[in-house]
Amino acid sequence: MKLRMPVGMDDFADVREDCYFVDKTPFLRSFLKNHAKVTLFTRPRRFGKTLTLSMMRYFLDTCGAEKHRRLFDGLAIAEGAEAMAAQGSRPVLFLTLKEWGRISWELQQESIRLRLGDLFSQYDFLLRDDLKARDRKIFQTVLDGDGELTLYSDALTFLLRLLEEHYGRKAVLLIDEYDAPVQAAWEHGYYKESIDFFRRFLSGALKTNPALDFAVLTGVLRIAKENIFSALNNLRVDSVLDTKYPEAFGFTPEDVAQMARDFGREEKLLEIERWYDGYRFAGREIYNPWSVINYFDNDCRPNAYWVNTSGNAILGEMLRHAKRTTMDGITEVLQGGSVQAVVDEGFIYSEIYRNQNALYTMLVTTGYLTTESVTDTGLGQEAVLVLPNREIQSLYRREVVYRYRSDDMDIELIDLMRAFAAGDIETVREGLQEYLEVLTSSFDAAKGKEAFYHGFVLGLTATLIGDYAIRSNRESGYGRYDIAAFPRQPSGHGIVIECKTAESEDALAKEAQAALAQIAEKDYLAELRAQGVEEVLQYGIAFCGKRVQVEMA
Repeated sequence: MKLRMPVGMDDFADVREDCYFVDKTPFLRSFLKNHAKVTLFTRPRRFGKTLTLSMMRYFLDTCGAEKHRRLFDGLAIAEGAEAMAAQGSRPVLFLTLKEWGRISWELQQESIRLRLGDLFSQYDFLLRDDLKARDRKIFQTVLDGDGELTLYSDALTFLLRLLEEHYGRKAVLLIDEYDAPVQAAWEHGYYKESIDFFRRFLSGALKTNPALDFAVLTGVLRIAKENIFSALNNLRVDSVLDTKYPEAFGFTPEDVAQMARDFGREEKLLEIERWYDGYRFAGREIYNPWSVINYFDNDCRPNAYWVNTSGNAILGEMLRHAKRTTMDGITEVLQGGSVQAVVDEGFIYSEIYRNQNALYTMLVTTGYLTTESVTDTGLGQEAVLVLPNREIQSLYRREVVYRYRSDDMDIELIDLMRAFAAGDIETVREGLQEYLEVLTSSFDAAKGKEAFYHGFVLGLTATLIGDYAIRSNRESGYGRYDIAAFPRQPSGHGIVIECKTAESEDALAKEAQAALAQIAEKDYLAELRAQGVEEVLQYGIAFCGKRVQVEMA
């Protein structure tokens, strides 16, 4: 086929001009028949949310309706007279909050004024001669960007009213990436100020607004109702865990098979599945659309395309705060296993680092984990979580490496872990000491105690997963070892690591020896022996603040 792949394109008209397009209009036809007053679609980034909203805008908008009608020629929705009767039938207000995030509240306020001024300039035809003087003044103030912030918090409500008055029909509101500025605020420490603004900004436009026909919002996360959609009772959330439209975003197996046929690359289907399939949205199998498009655009060369886009800060930040049990679970899924968690999309940001279930829920909604199965227990949805595919596995391993990276260190992580595997105790001692000094604060070390150090070492071992199966906190012999590495090659040797904390630096050597003695007394090597591993490197590691002692047997 001569059509090019729409890499990085999210304007529907541009895509329909000369690009390959996976037809999502069956969703649009179904949605328009039975939509809620306000619908929030949450999906991972780069899953086609912006393009779908753009498609909806071009289909519904009264402005340019005749010109836009041809964009739907040959698509599924054009086959039904009932659906096409809605084409060009409503005024549409389209807004993306994708670029509204800033590193401080002061800068975000500037962004709010600038972006809303740009939005109003797109609708400057509303500045009619007969517009009331008060409304004209408000409109001009927003255009000029010099009003009080409270004026901007009511800007959507104001603009929707003017659209209804101009067209004599209620307007449709489309908001893309509604959660982007709040997520930025959470990451940079001004969450309260931002959430206060956007609560009024959104709720005023969406709640009992006489000028609103209906609204559709998209985002990555569902911010708890009590935090941003204050008293909004007409909201329907369509998410990866609870969806009425599982095929609205992302590609289905049928979509991908058709693409392979169209481009004459059907022999690549198994490879595409291994790299980019694996998501489950309410039980429906979904491929990552961004990665599939890039795969075909790059002559069917597999790579971590989604991983290489921006937005992995969420995962990196969560790994930095991960507790011992969380690192245990992540290590398990990295090796093809699973972890159980109660998933609840109603969490608030402040819970993520305190509540392991909230953290896992966020990993699911952002696309870094997916559900293998979900059971409603009456107390919540209990889910079995797994990695979706090879692409996401590579991301976890990369982020773990980044977690332990600094330009101030002389030894690379992979070299440190090679020393672990080779029994090079001097390099292990020096490397661990350097990593502790550079990458951990005294506060972290003191607060975490043994669990902190266990998670620290466990994270390091993720780089060994290619050659070893890593296990943490498992029963063996007469107790539970901290960390064990089982060689994937029959002739390889195993590794057992026991971590302890010391009350003072003078006690480090004693505690490291005690850790070694515990390995022997509890017979932690039993599980390795049962699997035929004859040679085992045994490490006793003791920590005190930023100091470490390593002993080996």
